[in-house]
Amino acid sequence: MTEPRSDSGVPAFWRALGLPGIIDVHVHFMPQRLMSAVWEYFDGAGPLIGTDWPIRYRDSEEERLAFLRGLGVRAFTSLLYPHRPGMAESLNEWAAGFAARVPECVQTATFFPEPGVEDYVVRALDAGARVFKVHLQVGGFDPRAKELDPVWGTLADAGVPALVHAGSGPVANGYTGPGPFGEVLARHPRLTTIVAHLGAPEFDGFFALADRYDRVHLDTTMTFTSFGELGAFPPALLPMLRDLGLAGRILLGTDFPNIPYQYAHQLEALAALDLGDDWLRSVCWHGPAAFFGLS
Repeated sequence: MTEPRSDSGVPAFWRALGLPGIIDVHVHFMPQRLMSAVWEYFDGAGPLIGTDWPIRYRDSEEERLAFLRGLGVRAFTSLLYPHRPGMAESLNEWAAGFAARVPECVQTATFFPEPGVEDYVVRALDAGARVFKVHLQVGGFDPRAKELDPVWGTLADAGVPALVHAGSGPVANGYTGPGPFGEVLARHPRLTTIVAHLGAPEFDGFFALADRYDRVHLDTTMTFTSFGELGAFPPALLPMLRDLGLAGRILLGTDFPNIPYQYAHQLEALAALDLGDDWLRSVCWHGPAAFFGLS
């Protein structure tokens, strides 16, 4: 498989695999005021970033949508998340509106440990949310918080996944790592999960959770790229990465638009692993299509 070395080469990449496009499970769209604040935080290399992290695709919402469509990204999420109480429900309302006007969007929602969280999560589910973004690093909260236990149970019962940034990259806090979220899974083993960034940098711990719980998936976001701030993937895990990918449990994610390199570089890095065209087909299309029930 020829690795796409620039964004212009992305359509040729998926066509050579015989795919109708690609599906990206880790894309950020959010209200522009919040997106601008996120970009400013990255510009300042804030405490949760800890390194120089320039945003490559600092474009308008319409330009970013046109870019993804031009690459052949047929479906994507609109991941957004609160960093304090009182934000989540309004973000969910915005995300529902965004998905209603963007047919390629997999409707996203989020939550925070706060009074009323179970009620607004149910409202988001009723409004069509298909994946919930949970950012333990930015939110700085314990996934084992008592307010969240019924929420995890509700999502497990509904079969609606949580895409969780639970790894300690790029900067750890007391609630990241496989331990705290592993306790959530022990209590709710039927919870469908996507672990962001393959769990970087605690790859071993999160892959062990995927081995233990068959509803745990992982996304590729920023892993194997030249941007090494999330940690190096252990070579000993490559056979398991291949097996999980072929089983539809490794899903393409990129972190677009908040990346410091071309979109194509994520695909280039995955192709360079030399895990086979069937693996790439599963990661870039068949796995996420089956996961979200997309045709």
